[in-house]
Amino acid sequence: MPYAGPAQNLDDPQITHHAKAAMRLFTTVRNMFLMLWREAAKFGVVGGLGWFIDNGIYALLWHGPMSESTIKARIVSTGIATLFSWFANRYWTFRHRRSDRPWKEFLLFLAMNGVGLGIVVLCQFTSRYVLGFTSFSADFIAGGVIGLILGTIFRFFAYRFFVFSQDPVSVETDTDIEALHGNPAERDLVTASSSQK
Repeated sequence: MPYAGPAQNLDDPQITHHAKAAMRLFTTVRNMFLMLWREAAKFGVVGGLGWFIDNGIYALLWHGPMSESTIKARIVSTGIATLFSWFANRYWTFRHRRSDRPWKEFLLFLAMNGVGLGIVVLCQFTSRYVLGFTSFSADFIAGGVIGLILGTIFRFFAYRFFVFSQDPVSVETDTDIEALHGNPAERDLVTASSSQK
């Protein structure tokens, strides 16, 4: 039987230090995952409501004043849904990440939504003018389902890492701590930041 080396003493300060470091790393990763999961869930709710707003207005316009301009109808409906999304994401989904410069965030938000809208319109354009599907159902599936899913995935990561990119550990106001009270992961990050300063 090969020699396994000397038995390690569990009271060794070096081992204790490594165990604490591993625990801290585990807790940090877990808290980040929980925060990301909560943000994604809230973003999903906002996205679902935005989907109804977008496609509800689009259906009204398609069957009404913009029946001959379906691409314009999609741009109008998505624009209105975008304004709803801005307020809901800034003041609910990413409220712990928002900065004190709302106009900068709003401009970045519009830029990222411009790309998201481009994804939606490209899907609908491809369906209608490349593949030749001209019915309402085809437009709805191409732009309102496929395009919206792809655009939503892009938007989540764009909002999370570029628009509402304020580090959550730097949020220190009582209002924000109160708002995060229900989420242990977010509360721990806020509390840790406050204690380090």
